[in-house]
Amino acid sequence: MSELKLVVGLGNPGSEYRGTRHNVGADFVETLAQRSGCTLQPESKFFGLTGRVRFAGHDLRLLVPSTFMNLSGKAVSAVASFYKINPEQMLIAHDELDIPAGSARFKLGGGHGGHNGLRDIIPALGNNRNFHRLRIGIGHPGHASKVTGYVLGAPSAADRAHIDASIDEALAALPLLLDGDATKAMTQLHSFTAA
Repeated sequence: MSELKLVVGLGNPGSEYRGTRHNVGADFVETLAQRSGCTLQPESKFFGLTGRVRFAGHDLRLLVPSTFMNLSGKAVSAVASFYKINPEQMLIAHDELDIPAGSARFKLGGGHGGHNGLRDIIPALGNNRNFHRLRIGIGHPGHASKVTGYVLGAPSAADRAHIDASIDEALAALPLLLDGDATKAMTQLHSFTAA
């Protein structure tokens, strides 16, 4: 596997979206930055907040796009082309309706699964889908008509605690992925469910 060089956390900009289910990918990258002693800084040429950290012996660039979710590809492609980072060297963290709150999954490649951030990123990377994903479970509201309001809303206190626990577990498994042991990273993360 190519060494990971960029970790992207998807979300929507602005205080009204902070703490919503759709922003859990951004929460993951902000937590990674904070634990690495890094303050993410706005960078206009990258259309987002960026930083650089040393994590588990690896040099990583971090990005939280400041575009809206459906324009995430603009920020990801700007960073990727500037630093010559291939899709295989990226981990993109995002919310996942099909996984319950309290669980998260690593995945390599695949489609966008209806996620507007991924839907914009794939063509921006020349239709290369071969990037790593961290799918952070938020659960499903039960009906397609409720999805928009659900993802843009804040989780319950219990769900928030479960999501935060799954983010912690993903950070604990991330060194294995960075060391090139995707199978072991998946085994560790996929066996975790917040009680």
